[in-house]
Formats: sequence, C-alpha cells, structure tokens
Amino acid sequence: MTQSTDLGPEDRKIVTLARSARARNGVPEGAAVRDETGRTYVAGTVDLESLRLSALRTAVAMAVASGAESLEAAAVVSGAEDLTTEDLAAVRDLGGAGTPVFLAGVDGEVRERVEAG
Repeated sequence: MTQSTDLGPEDRKIVTLARSARARNGVPEGAAVRDETGRTYVAGTVDLESLRLSALRTAVAMAVASGAESLEAAAVVSGAEDLTTEDLAAVRDLGGAGTPVFLAGVDGEVRERVEAG
C-alpha cells in the first residue's frame, strides 16, 4: 500500500482529479492520466447501452484522441479491490510497462500502486 501522503504533488493531483470526476458524475469510478507533457485527462465510467468503458480506459482514450504520445502516470478511484487486466493493458499500450497506476478508494486514499506491465 502507498500512503497518499507519500505521493508527489503531481501524483496526488491525478488522484484528486479522479476522485472529483467520480463524485461529480455519480459514476462507479473516476480516473485521471498524465501525459508526457504534463497534461491531464480526466474521465468517469461510461455505461451506455451500446458502449461500456471503465473510467481508466476512457481517460486513456481521451489522451490518445488529444495527441498524447505517452503516459507518465494514471490513477483510478473506485470501490473495486483490484485493477483489471484490460485497464492495465490500456495504460501499458500508451505509457509502457513501467507506467505507475494508483488505485485509490472512494475516500481518496491510495490502496495500491502497480506498474502497467
């Protein structure tokens, strides 16, 4: 487990953004990613009849659609206990195997830090 207070300011920022996206949109998950230039992309869960995406996959798609070439870090705020292999694969595809992904509870406390690879 990684304490939220152990995170650097930029990593704390994406956790906070992910938490606010979840709360603001009333969705099960919020996510934020930071690209190689420091830009952030924030998203919530997409749950339409014809399209279902996790918050993290949505944030990665937003980064790609905006021209990001890589990711520095990602964060998910969720009630889930673990990150899915599909979410980690999306981060890995854009950021590489060593990209850190933080999983925080709905209270914003980071429960897990893993690498996308």
